[in-house]
Amino acid sequence: MGEAVNILAICGAAHKSRNTATMLRNAFDGAMSVSGASGETVYLYDLNFKGCVGCHSCKLLEEKKFARCAVRDGLTPVLAKAIDADVLLIGSPIYFSDITGETRSFLERYFFPGLTYNKDRVPVYPKRPKVGWVFTMNAPGEFYKDFFAGLVSMTSRMIGEAEYAIAYQTQQFEDYSKYAATAFDAEMVKRRHIEQFPRDCEAAFEMGRRLAERGRQPTLD
Repeated sequence: MGEAVNILAICGAAHKSRNTATMLRNAFDGAMSVSGASGETVYLYDLNFKGCVGCHSCKLLEEKKFARCAVRDGLTPVLAKAIDADVLLIGSPIYFSDITGETRSFLERYFFPGLTYNKDRVPVYPKRPKVGWVFTMNAPGEFYKDFFAGLVSMTSRMIGEAEYAIAYQTQQFEDYSKYAATAFDAEMVKRRHIEQFPRDCEAAFEMGRRLAERGRQPTLD
């Protein structure tokens, strides 16, 4: 017997080289550092898809439809991979006190088919993966603690045991003087990017590694 762990990272940020993607990549690298790990990263902004359309096909008691999203678009293969994942890493910046629209649409399409309207409300997907959230934002960290806790709690209930890593007061611009952004202390933000952001990435790496260690599944050699 060996052990394997299937990692799927979902990036809900528009940019592939900025704060959220960088931090998520560290979480993914941490997960991939575990023996037996394999996986990939999906960038939602590369895909053509929409959120849940409320057709309720996934609630039909038909083998080919039950617990599966009926919409066929760019997200369809990603949902299949998410259902099969042992570790799911999800990264999103915070826009207007919430995750991005793409991330939200992914969650709608992933959460809803995995739940029934039965009284017990027990999730029906075959796996309960470990879930690691990565959040980045330009606001102070205490602004959204209740939101993060609520989202992690919902994720733990609907998908599997979840936790999160966060980077706050992040740097958005190289030169703040070129933007309408006088609300920010540019020097403080730049200093945090140099001193604190690498620590945030290290925390994300350790979260990914920890989740992958807990999510390993026995395999036949």
